[in-house]
Amino acid sequence: MSDLTGNRAGRRMAAASAPELLKQQRLTRMRATATGLLACMIGLLVVSIIFQRDYPALAWLRAFAEAGTVGAIADWYAVVALFRHPFGIPVPHTAVIPRNQARIASGLGSFVEQNFLTPEIVVDRLRGQNTAGAVAAWLARPENSRIIANSVADSVPALLRSFDGKEAARFFERTVVPQLRTLDVSRLAGNVLTILTEGDRHQPLLDHGLRALERWLVANSDMVKAKFGEASRYTPALLDAYIVNKFVEGIIALLHEVVANPDHELRQQFDAAVQELIGKLQASDDYRRVGKAWMRDCIRYLRREDYYRILWERARTRLSADIGSERSLIRDTMAAALASIGKSVSEDPGIQQKLNAWWLDLVRTMMLRYGRQISALITEVVQSWNADEVSRKIEAEIGPDLQYIRINGTFVGGAVGVLLHAGAVLLA
Repeated sequence: MSDLTGNRAGRRMAAASAPELLKQQRLTRMRATATGLLACMIGLLVVSIIFQRDYPALAWLRAFAEAGTVGAIADWYAVVALFRHPFGIPVPHTAVIPRNQARIASGLGSFVEQNFLTPEIVVDRLRGQNTAGAVAAWLARPENSRIIANSVADSVPALLRSFDGKEAARFFERTVVPQLRTLDVSRLAGNVLTILTEGDRHQPLLDHGLRALERWLVANSDMVKAKFGEASRYTPALLDAYIVNKFVEGIIALLHEVVANPDHELRQQFDAAVQELIGKLQASDDYRRVGKAWMRDCIRYLRREDYYRILWERARTRLSADIGSERSLIRDTMAAALASIGKSVSEDPGIQQKLNAWWLDLVRTMMLRYGRQISALITEVVQSWNADEVSRKIEAEIGPDLQYIRINGTFVGGAVGVLLHAGAVLLA
């Protein structure tokens, strides 16, 4: 009788983790209580048998003790038979859990799949919750967005260290280079220029360029004079200076006119030239061939100079240095971006509604696609456990409650014994 004579709980407890240790200690206490109660019943039975001849009233105590002992032993047998063979004897239909581990694992996986992982159950559970709003409100708080940013940033150095220069070059060759070879550089440049010129977005850039040209002319007028003098050897220096000054002044005055007049003819000519260039970039076969040739030369240069490795090493060094610094630009930017996204979403119910719909659709798809795989994973994990380990885990979880069954069975059996004795007395 393993519950009476003890078991290997001490050795198991020594190897268990803290939560398992607490569960095992509770099981041990309840097992000792139930076993102690059985010992009391046996003691009462012995006493009542010995002294019943002198004290006939002890027949009631004997009836209680007999039935209580039988009930306690029967419940002990039932509880032990779930997890092991009583006394180590392979009695049929004992050690139920270890012997049926495969069936229990399959049943557990099917139970979880049918009762927890169906799309209807999961989606209905989540439908009434504003998941997007809750996540956005949490993310909008700077301390929370900082936690996410730090977690992501802390994982980057290890990821960067896992790739060396050769692996980065190999990745670039296999992934990036094939895309670059098929890239239409000419059309891409035309599309970029189209975006830049839409709505006159390029006009501020043109103004900035005109002002930069003016500053360059003023700063380099002496060099212009010297070059003009070299080209005109037979004119006096004073005349050269006069001509150059007038030329520079005229150019500067023209630049001022263009900057001040949004409808200036030179602006229109510039816009027309840009539009013509865009058209050629997007449609001209000659430009397309030039773009592809340029891209091939670029790829060839990167390979020849081992720039893959150099670029990767520089990028890795700079990223690691920034992430490791006290004032990390990457961390600050990421945290600010996350907080901004959270704030924007939390203030827009329309976006929240769309995100919630997307989230529910994603959950439904995940359950349909991976619900059975999760069930299979549960089944495989339980089947891979050692049979004794399965019994130990289950007994640690429900064992204390089963010991209550033993205790209740002892008292219920005793009460039934008294009632049967009372019925026998009445019938006699």
